[in-house]
Amino acid sequence: MWKWEAEGDAKAVIIMIHGAMEHHGRYGWVIEQWRSAGFHVIMGDLPGQGMTSRVNRGHIESFDEYLLEVQTWLQAAYEQDLPVFLLGHDLGGLIAIRLIQENKLNIAGVILSSPTLGFVYQPSKSFRLAMRGINVAMPTYKINPELTGTKATRNQDVLEADGGDSLTVKTVSVRWYIETIEAIEQAFEKIDSIQDVPMLLMQSGDEQITDKKAVKDWFNHVALSEKRYKEWPKLYHEIFNEPERKDVFQYALDFVLGQLKAIGYVYE
Repeated sequence: MWKWEAEGDAKAVIIMIHGAMEHHGRYGWVIEQWRSAGFHVIMGDLPGQGMTSRVNRGHIESFDEYLLEVQTWLQAAYEQDLPVFLLGHDLGGLIAIRLIQENKLNIAGVILSSPTLGFVYQPSKSFRLAMRGINVAMPTYKINPELTGTKATRNQDVLEADGGDSLTVKTVSVRWYIETIEAIEQAFEKIDSIQDVPMLLMQSGDEQITDKKAVKDWFNHVALSEKRYKEWPKLYHEIFNEPERKDVFQYALDFVLGQLKAIGYVYE
């Protein structure tokens, strides 16, 4: 876990949760945007990804490992005695959803970026059945989900950097896949138990990784006092890496500032 200090007096703390098969280092630009706008940022690498493991990368025993890890980031954020916001991208969005379904968190709002609530490309039915058996016998057996960078972003600078990035995960375990699918199912099954916090869900318009239809279906059924859906036409999955990312960040910033104003939080 790392913390980046705001420039000047901080308005709030942003906890960022990265997506599948990546790490915190791919978020340097957006971290700097939050810092420059007056926010502390807390972020780490999820279990089995980035710098957390060099032995069994791309593997988890349980999806709860993710929830427990992010809860430690939340505890660090609470020490700042400032409003706290969750920002989860891709898998990080699913983690944020499951957190606020299973816990009552002291947060001022949540931002979801192209959350994993389904996949565009699914393994065949026979292979999915086979994976259930493999999960029992060989849970660490690795598979290639074929989530190439060119499906994630049109930003050539990011794609070039990814090409030489040794911290990105190339394969995931069967257990990881099964646990993620079950977490998606729980996100829908437990939709009525979600904590009532302000939510901004931003979805890429030209989505080639997560199931955009499933995302919209989940959002339309979640009962929150305040929720906002924003789709970005033509943008690929990683909206905070796209060439239009300044507009995406500004939209997220406006949401956060609006929530701070709504709760009567006064900052310099």
